Amino acid sequence: MLVPMPRDPSPAGPLPVPLQPAGPYRIMLVCLGNICRSPMAAVVLRAELARAGLAGAAEVDSAGTGDWHVGEQMHGPALAELARRGYDGSQHQARQIQRNEIGGYDLVLAMDRANLASLRRLAPAAFAAGRVRLFRSSDPALTAGDAYDGEVPDPYGGGPDDFALVFELVQAAARALAAQLAGLLGARAPGA
Repeated sequence: MLVPMPRDPSPAGPLPVPLQPAGPYRIMLVCLGNICRSPMAAVVLRAELARAGLAGAAEVDSAGTGDWHVGEQMHGPALAELARRGYDGSQHQARQIQRNEIGGYDLVLAMDRANLASLRRLAPAAFAAGRVRLFRSSDPALTAGDAYDGEVPDPYGGGPDDFALVFELVQAAARALAAQLAGLLGARAPGA
């Protein structure tokens, strides 16, 4: 069972403007091994962006800070939870984020503070200050008393309830982020 550790979540502030105004808004979601949280979040965020009419205006990728699972598919229980909710994560292949690619993303979102710290060490300081943050920091429902401290807890090795919790946290953050991106990119959305 995942154990919450209360602490005040850090505020995110407004979304940063696109690095390439004519290109898609590029988002990287990052966890430790890239087989549970970040690929689940990527699948859900892509669906939320499509619902918001932003499928062509934004791109979503995911990676891990570690290399333990490079080349592997999404973890079975993560796939099962996505499928139970009507999503398909079968095309995912785990990879590790590289220092030289971070600056090419408009927004780099970590699932927890340990991965956030790793990303901030990898990213140029000026870039990290505005573009590297916690994934759940986009959720306006997130409060200072949040049981998971604004993080998406790692369900690896846990049971179905742990993966269901991760899905719920990821879905809420993905919906909030898609709404914010609709405000930022709405004029660029297909048909807008």
